[in-house]
Amino acid sequence: MDVALGGTFDPVHDGHRRLFERAFELGDVTVGLTSDELAPKTRAVERRVRSYDERKRNLETELDAIAAEYDREFQVRKLEKPTGIATEPQFDYLVVSPETQEGGRRINEIRTERGHDPLDVIVVPHLRADDGDIISSTRIVNGEIDEHGNIVDH
Repeated sequence: MDVALGGTFDPVHDGHRRLFERAFELGDVTVGLTSDELAPKTRAVERRVRSYDERKRNLETELDAIAAEYDREFQVRKLEKPTGIATEPQFDYLVVSPETQEGGRRINEIRTERGHDPLDVIVVPHLRADDGDIISSTRIVNGEIDEHGNIVDH
């Protein structure tokens, strides 16, 4: 089975790792990583995002370990538009977080228009930080929590 997922992944945190683990449980994984042009457009909050090359290096390091654990293959491809790679016919699953679930519906509409089978959209719940709020890259960048959801003392 072929699994797609996408994101900016800057920085990678335990919530992302949960997405990756779920994806590798299902099959070989292709991760669409937002391009430098797309990344700012996908942010709810404006903030600095590291370069595509830097994010790709960090992401591949994370994926290497998880892929080995599940004995799976992976690749990272550049996402130039939000519907990205998942509209391509080879995929069986799309792994999303709750806030990207609507994008999964749109991807399946496009797939149907193109005569492809719809993807099984797998929604992975958010992980919560110690304070009960979700773990997010923006909270990490803002210095509120670390990548594991621990509160950062100021």
